[in-house]
Amino acid sequence: MRRGAVRSVVVAGSLVLGVTGLTAVEGGAQARAADGTGTGALVGVGARAEGAGAWAGPEADVSYHGRVRLTPGLLRLWLVPANVGPSALPNATVRVRLSADLAERQELSEGCARIGSRELVCETGPLPEHGRGRHIGLAMELREHPGEVTVRIDTWWNGGASDRNGANNELAVLALDTGDSYAF
Repeated sequence: MRRGAVRSVVVAGSLVLGVTGLTAVEGGAQARAADGTGTGALVGVGARAEGAGAWAGPEADVSYHGRVRLTPGLLRLWLVPANVGPSALPNATVRVRLSADLAERQELSEGCARIGSRELVCETGPLPEHGRGRHIGLAMELREHPGEVTVRIDTWWNGGASDRNGANNELAVLALDTGDSYAF
């Protein structure tokens, strides 16, 4: 199996665990425990301690910067995750959602996996305190040739860290089919 294929399997496996509410976290585990209401309570690394006002896990401020460009049937995305701290993260997962369907076959970058007809996720790699993660470049073929595509970018998993500034890691960018690059 190719290294990229192995990473996709690892990312996809993490996604399945995340969907079921179980996520492996460095140095511990995070799970949803039934609390009798059916909603579950978050426990483990990164969860609030009972009766305490502070988070039990690390705190990090993840953000994303980059460019998006739409040409007929092809959406290009260049993305750089960043962390302004105060803690480093061993890894995080960024989710990219589109307003248009992806073509059936995609050649995705290493560490990325498709999770739906309009969305995919990519691992960021280590996010040092006050540093950047790996650059993520995607050339996504679209099923049709829309005149515009809205690209939504957000953090899907961050290892249980708290992030007090969620505004800088939830973005929406409108790309018009002009071939121009739109920065975010």
